[in-house]
Parts: sequence; C-alpha cells; structure tokens
Amino acid sequence: MKTTKIFFLLLLFFNLVSLYQFAQNTRWIDDIVPDTTLDDSTFKLCNANEQIIQYFNDGKGVQYKGGKPAIDSIFFSNYRTVKINESGLIRIRFVVNCSGETGRFRLLSSDINYQPKEFTSEITNQLLRISKSMNNWQPKIWKDTKVDYYQYLICKIDNGELTHILP
Repeated sequence: MKTTKIFFLLLLFFNLVSLYQFAQNTRWIDDIVPDTTLDDSTFKLCNANEQIIQYFNDGKGVQYKGGKPAIDSIFFSNYRTVKINESGLIRIRFVVNCSGETGRFRLLSSDINYQPKEFTSEITNQLLRISKSMNNWQPKIWKDTKVDYYQYLICKIDNGELTHILP
C-alpha cells in the first residue's frame, strides 16, 4: 500500500512538472511554437511570440484581399482531386505577421466523425502549397497598432475532392 502511494505521488509530481514546462512555452492551447525543422527561417514576427493575437479576439473575420470569395477561388482553381477514398477535415493554421506575410504552418486533420486522421500526402501537400502561396493577407490592427495574428482555414475533403473551405 505504501509503495502504491509513493508511486502515485511520484507520477503526480512528474505530471505537474510536465504541465509546468508546457505552460512556460505556450500561452494558449494550440499556440504555434516555432520549429526550425518545419518553419521558413526568413519568416519573422513583428512582435513577441506572446503577443500574437488569436483569431477570436477581434470579430473582424478573414483578413484577405478579396475576402472569402478570393480564398475559395484560389483553392478551387489550384487543387487537383485525388482519386482516393479519403474524407474529412484538414485544418491549416498559421501566423500572419504585421506585414501580411505568413509562416509557421501546421496541419490538423480528422475524419468525418472528428476522429484524428492522417490524409495522404497527395492531398495535404497540395493544400499546404496552396496556403503558402497566398500572398494577399492583410495586417490586423489592434489598438491602433499592426499586429501578428493566427489564421486558420479548414478544408473539407470528400473522397479526395475539395468541397468546402471554412471559415
């Protein structure tokens, strides 16, 4: 019994240490921490990591020249359907800096039941390439200052075909 309590306390201690270390490196769940193995080294923030504005902070929606119709046009004219039985959602999340430049792209995908799923690279590489090619992102203004911000796009795939772009 005493050994079980000690083991439980050690496990709890190590979990608390891990949580503390995680909290030191992120401010919000899903912050995009820089990764030199994934990120373009030329992409620079205008402000500090902890000052990146979350997309839920201003209520202004997508800040892209031409708005949502322009985003749809870019994706639907560049994506080539992959003949494969894969369906679900692929979220592309990234940072837009105060100059409208993008970086730190990350993908998260799920099947149609919102369970984690890994799509074929024929699909994900296309969506990532298209996202990275978009160069008309507009800077956000927060309290009279241009800021860095998170942006996301969710692509709905139905049997390898791109059917919707959200938001």
